[in-house]
Amino acid sequence: MNPSALEFFKTLLGEENLSNDPAVLSTYSYDSTRLEILPSCVLFPRNTQDIQAIVAYANTHKLPLIPRGAGSGMSGGSIGGGIILAMQKHFRKILHIDPLNLCVRLQPCVLNSALNSALAPHNLFFPPDPASASFSSVGGNIAENAGGMCALKYGVSKDYLLSAEIVTGGGEILRVGHNTYKDVAGYNLLGLLSGSEGTLAIFTELTLKLKPKPTHQRSLLLGFESIESLAHCSYTILSKGITPCAMEFLDTLTTQALNKLKPIYPKNAQAILIIKLDGNFLPALEYEIEEIRKIAKDFSPSIFKIAQNAQEEEEIWFGRKNASQANSIYGVKKLNEDITLPRSCVPNFLQEAKKIGEKYSLKIPCFGHIGDGNIHTNVFLPSLDLLPIGKDAIKELFSFALSLGGTLSGEHGIGISKSEYMPMAFLPQHLELFKNIKHAFDPNNILNPHKMGLD
Repeated sequence: MNPSALEFFKTLLGEENLSNDPAVLSTYSYDSTRLEILPSCVLFPRNTQDIQAIVAYANTHKLPLIPRGAGSGMSGGSIGGGIILAMQKHFRKILHIDPLNLCVRLQPCVLNSALNSALAPHNLFFPPDPASASFSSVGGNIAENAGGMCALKYGVSKDYLLSAEIVTGGGEILRVGHNTYKDVAGYNLLGLLSGSEGTLAIFTELTLKLKPKPTHQRSLLLGFESIESLAHCSYTILSKGITPCAMEFLDTLTTQALNKLKPIYPKNAQAILIIKLDGNFLPALEYEIEEIRKIAKDFSPSIFKIAQNAQEEEEIWFGRKNASQANSIYGVKKLNEDITLPRSCVPNFLQEAKKIGEKYSLKIPCFGHIGDGNIHTNVFLPSLDLLPIGKDAIKELFSFALSLGGTLSGEHGIGISKSEYMPMAFLPQHLELFKNIKHAFDPNNILNPHKMGLD
């Protein structure tokens, strides 16, 4: 970065809120994708006015800005070769918890887990629960429209956004939305900003809906001899009016990998279904468990286990929580996708994933959210030299998913890692409309350029 720009930012922020130290640049050069792009400098804005001044300077000098929360993203959305706008130092306060209106006002870099810890004394919680909840920021979750295991019952991040203060790419400070549960005046700008991956505006404050915390929960583990039996059992459960808090699955490869890590499943269990029920009326949960038992009998489960205490609850969820780590036995490099499909198409997709894996001699274990069709599809490479082959496999997986009416991503976002596949999923007219929307918010394309296939 040129000296005059560094001097401007040093004067604006103070020397302690700017860095171009190589060690600091390296720290901000990667996220959970393990892609690495060295930024030119890292800024730590203290307030909304700092951000507005930074954006104004960046517009004048055409400098790219990359908003960054906790850096836990899975698509390369918070890395880039420009200026990292690192929010986590000064934007991590919970400003007001409002139990009467079931909402909370906070800064965007509050961690999910920290928010729920603060809400616990009020018997409230923020339902979106990505696996990274202990180290991901709420603002990043909104920017990616993250979900998690409880999305089946409670929805995804956008469903909880009431209002936001933002700084647009053009440098305007705006308050978008209202702190009301109904609002149909004007275009749904909040819906547009949710999942925009930092390409339209920078969140500086959020007001979020909350839920009362259920008083009871029960977990079940079911084993099946085929993924088809598991899938049809899960869909039957949902069709009978039972909506679990979470409904997760592990395919054969994942189950085998977990058994090598820790022998927890019978060898004849080729697929594992894990269900969590929650609510405030224990007899209702017991009734749902018995209904699930009756439904499952038609699909001949090899396991049907109900957690009776906290330890058994932890044992039931051990496999799901450790699926990603266990699958690392299949290669030295993981291409981590989160393809989402209409629920009924999941068995077809998993069969095709197996065929594609055999075609390219790659292991493609799958696990994830069977309840909403969001499948974590992991292509493992035994050697880094096979990256081009891995990308060919990913392209075929995306193509088949799209042919079934699916989409490229259910919660990780597009960022850098999936941007090249956007023309597969959208017509040129769609992409042009996306670019026009970006131009309206960010006329000089300074916010997170080269992301989401918008260049």
